[in-house]
Amino acid sequence: MSDRPEVRFLDRTTPPHIATLVFMAGLSALAMNIFLPSLPAMTAYFDTEYRMMQLSVAVYLAVNAVMQIVIGPMSDKFGRRPVVLSGIVLFCLATLGCVFVTDVYAFLFFRMCQAVIVTSMVLSRAIVRDIVPQNEAASMIGYVTMGMAVVPMIGPAIGGILEELMNWQANFWLLFLLGVGLYWICWRDLGETAQRSGLTLGQQFREYPELFLSPRFWGYALAACFSAGAFFSYLGGAPFVGSEVFGLDASELGLYFGAPAVGYFLGNWLSGRYSVRIGVNPMVLAGSIIITLGMVLSILLFWAGHGTALTFFGFMSFVGLGNGLAMPNATAGMLSVRPHLAGTASGLGGAIMIGGGAALSALAGALLAPGTGAWPLLWLMLFTSVLSVIAIVLVIRREARLRGLDLA
Repeated sequence: MSDRPEVRFLDRTTPPHIATLVFMAGLSALAMNIFLPSLPAMTAYFDTEYRMMQLSVAVYLAVNAVMQIVIGPMSDKFGRRPVVLSGIVLFCLATLGCVFVTDVYAFLFFRMCQAVIVTSMVLSRAIVRDIVPQNEAASMIGYVTMGMAVVPMIGPAIGGILEELMNWQANFWLLFLLGVGLYWICWRDLGETAQRSGLTLGQQFREYPELFLSPRFWGYALAACFSAGAFFSYLGGAPFVGSEVFGLDASELGLYFGAPAVGYFLGNWLSGRYSVRIGVNPMVLAGSIIITLGMVLSILLFWAGHGTALTFFGFMSFVGLGNGLAMPNATAGMLSVRPHLAGTASGLGGAIMIGGGAALSALAGALLAPGTGAWPLLWLMLFTSVLSVIAIVLVIRREARLRGLDLA
């Protein structure tokens, strides 16, 4: 029987509807990649170098990771609703800044400020854990991230069309309008779900050691970090492999590149459907094993001389599928270690995942060079997926040992 409270859409006296949570998470994902096809046009507009415009991705991720550490304690202290609404307002103002500036450094400043929209993504997960138990939280997070998975698939395509029809600024006007729409929906629908902490904000930040000293939190966080790390490695290395190793043009690469997103969508659907029945830990383990299996099969095919673009990108759907199973359940596990610190755990876990993933993405790009083929990327992805399996196995063994002590 579900413990989920009654939800009425557009009634802020009840918890938010799942559609609101999907919108909250989705806008954060869209802001990350919608403008990528416009980078050449933006480079020309600001009269700068392409690598300077690429910083608009790197600085966004860096601020994103740092902010996740701050957002959690703030939301545990002040509540989810005011932090989400404030974040959306600041995002809208930063987006207008991106539209109107004419200097590249000013643009990068406002681009960094746009990362405040991560409050919506982080707290959409914490809100889920506020209102439902662990296994059902994994299921609900699965549905939320299933909707969010569509955004990276269609975001760049929408951005490219907008630039062709109008200009690169149209991408940011769309983000602004969506931000205004999200604010309206959250104002109407986002009822407060957190029991506000009686601690000062400084005391709230000092609660971090409670999570740092929890082996279960680290187990779930590292399982999420390394399973997502396989995907971030792919993001850092797959463009090189597709263009330099397999000679794909931009349109072909774009078609192949979405393979993990298809698997991720399916994995999130399976998480939403079966996490309550099967449980968090088996779902994380299954996801990590699927990623590892996909990488082993891909390596074997390359070793046998059958490595092609189709097999390379095809087996990347295993990475997406495995992450679709592992991520929602590992997140639910993290948030359930200390339920009274759900916001803090969501932020810290997200920072570990994004920070680790960004490092692995950079490492993948550094390891690949003319003559290396796809091998460095394949081995790096296999290594991270194996670490994910080890992390969740340690969690399972620890819980089994604790149950044994309780029975004794």
